[in-house]
Amino acid sequence: MTSVDGYKNAYAAVGAGGSTHVTDVLTGPAGSSARALLLLGQGSDPDSERGVDCPGELPAASDPTLVERARAAKAALGEKVFVLGHHYQRDEVIQFADVTGDSFKLARDAAARPEADYIVFCGVHFMAESADILTGQNQRVLLPDLAAGCSMADMARDFQVLDCWDALSDAGIAEQTVPVTYMNSSAAIKAFTGEHGGLVCTSSNARRALRWAFDQHQDGQGKVLFLPDQHLGRNTAVRELGLSLDDCVVYNPFKPNGGLTVEELRQARMILWRGHCSVHGRFTAEQVANVRERVPGVRVLVHPECTYEVVSAADLVGSTEYIIKTIEAAPAGSAWAIGTELNLVRRLAEAHPDKVITFLESTVCYCATMNRIDLPHLVRTLESLVRGEVVNQITVEPTVAAKARLALDRMLALPELPPATAPDPATI
Repeated sequence: MTSVDGYKNAYAAVGAGGSTHVTDVLTGPAGSSARALLLLGQGSDPDSERGVDCPGELPAASDPTLVERARAAKAALGEKVFVLGHHYQRDEVIQFADVTGDSFKLARDAAARPEADYIVFCGVHFMAESADILTGQNQRVLLPDLAAGCSMADMARDFQVLDCWDALSDAGIAEQTVPVTYMNSSAAIKAFTGEHGGLVCTSSNARRALRWAFDQHQDGQGKVLFLPDQHLGRNTAVRELGLSLDDCVVYNPFKPNGGLTVEELRQARMILWRGHCSVHGRFTAEQVANVRERVPGVRVLVHPECTYEVVSAADLVGSTEYIIKTIEAAPAGSAWAIGTELNLVRRLAEAHPDKVITFLESTVCYCATMNRIDLPHLVRTLESLVRGEVVNQITVEPTVAAKARLALDRMLALPELPPATAPDPATI
């Protein structure tokens, strides 16, 4: 089975509305064991993961000296190494981060540290790619575990997007369409976007990015192809730009012409890629209703990668930074149910014991691929650098990087956003 076939089969097995996990296509007696290992963050599926072979032996997770080994290796490297930690990382890893943040903030922080020879990105693959695009040629970006990918980013492959663009061309609307890709996408998709006059967006600036895209066609006939998260695209277009749900169509890359008629494509303002976040896609409007019954006076705060039904039922919606700032500004004694990744929610609850902070979903909801980066992987990466060995370097091909940089630079040229702030405490 080819990598493409493996991906398509995994995607089809669960449908675009739920999580895409390679475990769903493992069958047979051996498959049961493989499924169990993958659910525990171990094992691999070479047909669907970008890279799974790491040279050398990992330290044992049970090694009681791991924390001290990480400290010693980081101290030995000094300013030569800069460790980035995404908000969704494990505590055991985040404690060694020089800075924490969302994916784009971390990539920019890396670019602002030209004296660091090595950027160790404790995140996922597309984040490390963005850091490689934005940092200097003398800097090397490392991902502690090459299998730390992103199911959302992998839902839009370059060959699929090229097929989509052909469909838009056949419908006579490609010239009216501006591609906008979420930061959570591969370098290849960012490059496609840059080459076709589009830009990258984050969950914080999606409104400004979409407004810019529509403004490229002053005749009111402009369209946006939004990749790869349909929910962020829909929520931003409808809730913040005033478009209707009828202005949005969903392009399914596994159906001819995306499962849409030519007339549907021509009538649409927002052509949404059929992708989603496997974490945020788990939250439901029913969970929102349930938590309101369980927790008196609770305020529901969710990420815009959640479905339209969930954000419509919530009290507040915003990026990861917005969620953090909102909880920091909330009055003591206030109650919150948060719909985002569990590591972050748990960390917020521990940091704010004067508030009641509840996870919106009743079951565990970690980002499985992000959690592949653990302390043994970080220790191996740092100790390898101390020995002069560079492992798991992420390199974006120069032509791809140049085109992707176009899309990133267009985003950077948007009017500066003020720092993430919470709502007025009087309103929450």
